[in-house]
Amino acid sequence: MRNSTRSNVDPFIVMDVMEAARQAEDAGRHIIHMEVGQPSTGAPLGARRAVAAALDGDALGYTVALGLPALRQRIARLYGEWYNVDLNPDRVIVTPGSSGAFLLGFTALFDSGDRVGIGAPGYPSYRQILKALGLVPVDIQTAAENRLQPVATELAGLNLAGLMVASPANPTGTMLNRDALEALIAATQEQGASFISDEIYHGLEYEAKAVTALELTDECYVINSFSKFFAMTGWRVGWMVVPEDHVRVIERIAQNMFICAPHASQVAALAALECQDEMRQNLSVYAHNRALMLQGLPKAGFTKFAPPDGAFYVYADVSDLTQDSRAFAAEILEKAGVAVTPGLDFDPLRGATTLRFSYARSTSDIIEGLARLEAFMATRQQAG
Repeated sequence: MRNSTRSNVDPFIVMDVMEAARQAEDAGRHIIHMEVGQPSTGAPLGARRAVAAALDGDALGYTVALGLPALRQRIARLYGEWYNVDLNPDRVIVTPGSSGAFLLGFTALFDSGDRVGIGAPGYPSYRQILKALGLVPVDIQTAAENRLQPVATELAGLNLAGLMVASPANPTGTMLNRDALEALIAATQEQGASFISDEIYHGLEYEAKAVTALELTDECYVINSFSKFFAMTGWRVGWMVVPEDHVRVIERIAQNMFICAPHASQVAALAALECQDEMRQNLSVYAHNRALMLQGLPKAGFTKFAPPDGAFYVYADVSDLTQDSRAFAAEILEKAGVAVTPGLDFDPLRGATTLRFSYARSTSDIIEGLARLEAFMATRQQAG
């Protein structure tokens, strides 16, 4: 049977790195994982207990497509707690992870052939999901002086139907401040384009609070997830906030695409929202790890990067070290036992000269990983 042209999407290279690391571990090696953006802790204790209790007393069948009403209401209340935004819970839709929200959002907003702007470097699945839906991803090549975030002046002449931004961003960890975000929203709306804000790393900030697009406009889609701050990657539950007149559109698509997000995961998510103190303890670990990375990476020879404002990544320019980041990452894995992600996932044009380092693991792993990187780079320099 033939495959559609839409199915010709690129692999997610970080998954290939994870597989190579797994094979090395199966062969008996101890690998330090700096490749994957996954919290080292599991779901909060209260979430796990809530699911255990639900399993004893509930069939956990289908929920309504928009999600458990109690969960939607609690998510809406979170916007009051975090941002002082009074949000109508009817605008909240619970999704099967943020990936489900991307599918719903792109399907609801765009027609085949529409051009959607995404920052480069940026989360690679934006590009591949857009392609799989018959849409045209338009990479906006961001500049180091703008901390690798898109700016409003870069949108001129791109003929966009929509713009997707992320703050804090993957892979850079950099954020848009209020003025920059407001300018991007205004420039997008002036073109009659739709604005989508990926806020999956909100809650993971170090020096300033991230700004939600909902503080600035109701005419946007906001996407978030329980994967990062709430450490629930494998539970596959997220949410989106849309304008009131888009709710029924999303509901109809969700009914047909997904039926609903996993019921057990929704139960866990509702309980997780009451476990924020526990999650902030994780944040203190990431903050310590970040400080170690900002000190240790330059000592190892990785000197060109924008210090991250949030998330748990450092995105380094390694053009002085290699023109083939994939081969360089494989060399680091083989010789140092540290798994890192080549930038090709995030920026097809410039990714051959960049690496992403994740510091989401334990502090002991970060200390060991940095020591290995420093020793590897010293040996490499001597050999060169």
